[in-house]
Amino acid sequence: MKNLTYFFGTLCGGVAILFLLHRWLSLQNDPGYVVLGFGHWSLETSLTFLITALVICFFIFYWLFRLLGILARLPRKLSKRNRDIKFNRSQEALISGLFDAADGNWESAENILIKHAANSGAPLLHYLTAARAAQSRGALDKRDEYLKRAAEQSSDTNLTVGLTQAELHLSEQQFEQALETLSKLHTLNPGHARVLKMMHQTYQHIGDWEGLSKLLPILQNNKILMETEIKILEIQTFSRLLKQAAEQQDSNAILACWDGIPAHIKILPGIANIYFAAMISTGNGANIEQTLVTQLSKHWDNTTLMLYAGIDTGEPARHLQEAEKWLAVYPGDAVLLRILGKLALVDEQMEKAEQYLQKSLNIDPSVDAYQFLGELLLAKGETDKACHFFKSALELASTQVVNHTELLSS
Repeated sequence: MKNLTYFFGTLCGGVAILFLLHRWLSLQNDPGYVVLGFGHWSLETSLTFLITALVICFFIFYWLFRLLGILARLPRKLSKRNRDIKFNRSQEALISGLFDAADGNWESAENILIKHAANSGAPLLHYLTAARAAQSRGALDKRDEYLKRAAEQSSDTNLTVGLTQAELHLSEQQFEQALETLSKLHTLNPGHARVLKMMHQTYQHIGDWEGLSKLLPILQNNKILMETEIKILEIQTFSRLLKQAAEQQDSNAILACWDGIPAHIKILPGIANIYFAAMISTGNGANIEQTLVTQLSKHWDNTTLMLYAGIDTGEPARHLQEAEKWLAVYPGDAVLLRILGKLALVDEQMEKAEQYLQKSLNIDPSVDAYQFLGELLLAKGETDKACHFFKSALELASTQVVNHTELLSS
């Protein structure tokens, strides 16, 4: 429109000039005279006619060159227009594909997204959404193909494709493949929150507690999880590592694992008890006796106390005397009294053992106390009394089993 305005403006200006020139020459009674010669040829005409011819020729050549320019640019414009049409269609296809995926029409979404991906301004989004759709309908080969195409559209530092790939692998419980992808992403961006969160989930699923223990400081430093979640994860990780070491029945492996546990986790009774139990099971209870006593002095715990009683020190009298020191602090502790009765029984101090066990039963009856007292009386030859306590042990055990069953069924 702008060019057309310029053309008509120029044309009107040229006509106006010609009209004024013609009128001026008419007033002078002299139309002007022009002679053009070229070799043996000559052209004679009036000035008015020459100027009119020049103006007409100018406009003819002007529009001729304009037409040639339009024709020269026509293929490029047609190509651009074609690209624009394809781009618009791809955008519409993307929207339609996203809606189909949201509605669960996986195959339809996949087909329309892939068909228009090449002409899209966001081919990465096409391929990633198509990969999700393919996995949702169980076509894992197609999913991997689309992820490969997406990777070709992405730069080496772009984590989007890798994150999607890892997420899809996790949802299909392909943990080894997910971990391989996440390890590469972790190398590219060690502090990426989503990568770290998925890595810790993957380690948990495959039971790689060693890998998770190395990841814990990074999770904490980058504040990926809340403090409470970190604490729970630490307890779970190090307890599993201790149990794995205990299964090897190798005291050196257990000690190495224990040395690698942070101090604030070691003091937790649950973790410490796993370590104590593991060492006792390998026959190294005497080596951790003092550590166990120190633990009890800081955190009084019935399980730790029972583990202490299970240590074979080779010195039953000293073992009993050490445990009796706690009576001054916990005189009414039924578990302590039961343990003292057991240790006295091992040291063959029958009267003392009977007194401790009777006191324990008076405070809080337990199956173990009944059994220990029954064994003691049986050793003394008091069979009837022994049978009475064995019967009480069975009745109490049965009651506990019934109560536990009812609790689970409720």
